[in-house]
Amino acid sequence: MKKGFDNEKYLAMQSEHIRERISQFGNKLYLEFGGKLFDDYHASRVLPGFAPDSKLRMLMQLSSQAEIVIAISAKDIEKNKVRGDLGITYDQDVLRLISVFTERNFYVGSVVITQYSGQEAADIFKKRLETQDIRVYIHYAIPGYPSNTTLIVSDEGYGRNEYIETSRPLVVVTAPGPGSGKMATCLSQLYHEYKRGINAGYAKFETFPIWNIPLKHPVNLAYEAATADLNDVNMIDPFHLEAYGTTTVNYNRDVEIFPVLQAMFEKICGSCPYKSPTDMGVNMAGNCIVDDEICREASRQEIIRRYYDSLNALARGNGKEEEALKIQLLLKQANTGPEDRPVVGAALAREEETGAPAAALELHDGTIITGKTSNLLGSSAALILNALKVLAGIDHKTHVIAPSAIEPIQKLKTSYLGSQNPRLHIDEILIALSISAATSNDARLALEQLPKLAHCQAHASVMLSPVDIGSFKKLSIHLTSEPRFEHKRFYK
Repeated sequence: MKKGFDNEKYLAMQSEHIRERISQFGNKLYLEFGGKLFDDYHASRVLPGFAPDSKLRMLMQLSSQAEIVIAISAKDIEKNKVRGDLGITYDQDVLRLISVFTERNFYVGSVVITQYSGQEAADIFKKRLETQDIRVYIHYAIPGYPSNTTLIVSDEGYGRNEYIETSRPLVVVTAPGPGSGKMATCLSQLYHEYKRGINAGYAKFETFPIWNIPLKHPVNLAYEAATADLNDVNMIDPFHLEAYGTTTVNYNRDVEIFPVLQAMFEKICGSCPYKSPTDMGVNMAGNCIVDDEICREASRQEIIRRYYDSLNALARGNGKEEEALKIQLLLKQANTGPEDRPVVGAALAREEETGAPAAALELHDGTIITGKTSNLLGSSAALILNALKVLAGIDHKTHVIAPSAIEPIQKLKTSYLGSQNPRLHIDEILIALSISAATSNDARLALEQLPKLAHCQAHASVMLSPVDIGSFKKLSIHLTSEPRFEHKRFYK
């Protein structure tokens, strides 16, 4: 994979910049950590070279100075809010985050339950954490938040919240997802610290939008596509432009809330240390782009993928038309479209040729591989098998898995496991290939090519089963599909 981002430079520059911000505020900094702390696959897709765990690795360089506070909203606990990417509830994700941080020798100081107003589910979760010797603090819902600054910055507002005991210079406030109350937690702590005569500061770490690249740069447009459901809009930071005469990029929510934040800082500290939302940020990602065109092209592909995802969601009945329309507009702003995704045309052409669903994959050298639907294999399974044979230099006509070995698997699926589809999925064909590898050199050689499929682009002419979608994800293949079902079934 061609790299457009210098990850090692990022790790060094980002950690150093955070150290500087800590020293700016008398050695106590509350850092609101937005986005995914690890498994940041969006960033790795639009900034090729960015490792999905870069932010975690960066923090590991500061681990001796840092402690983690995890925020979760009582409202999200009560309604069992689910992380779409992981399929687990926010309260389950808090436990997962604690385990991941602890395994990497981070100090998890506490969990804070925010926006609390007596929710029974929050009380149960609090007791569950406390039985595992995890400190839990309660922050209450404040009427008129965030506009009623007089109430918020008072003993009846932030003052009512429990003070979170912390012991290290850098307090990283993170959460399972947006709307968990990270910023309010940081500001509440500043209020309590200043009442105790302790000088402390606040900063925000959010990878996107990248403040020091153009507003309509495809990397920033890809962020808008990724947050189309939140209706985020990138914009020029007007406060930064007025204060410094310099154009920087921020997004609507931070720009809209900044006057309120200024007022809060003035009430808490006497003055605001920042002149703009951009000033609050500590993100150095824009300084580590080493090949702008590679990042531009990767981001254009990401916007196309997001567009197909929105169309698929509409077809399944769980999407919103306005999201699809917004991403369609972003495609125009990025001067791209589905026609710029080579695998789309290849998959559709293969379907037209065979009269059945097909799929296509682009290898890193630009070679396009296709797969067709057959009696034995679904198009996705055929595609993966064909790609592995090409990478291994095996003739297309050579059977790396004997058809006689596939038929018993089909019988197992249909006769004993009740499946209506006899064709093998990706995971099933890979298991068959691994079994064949025990006695076949060709099969072993083909299997060894699997890592080379990571970050390849693929497209299917129909929407795929969750099984195949999951297999593409596990192989780190970037998949899109046409927004139509292979079969019209009202009940399965």
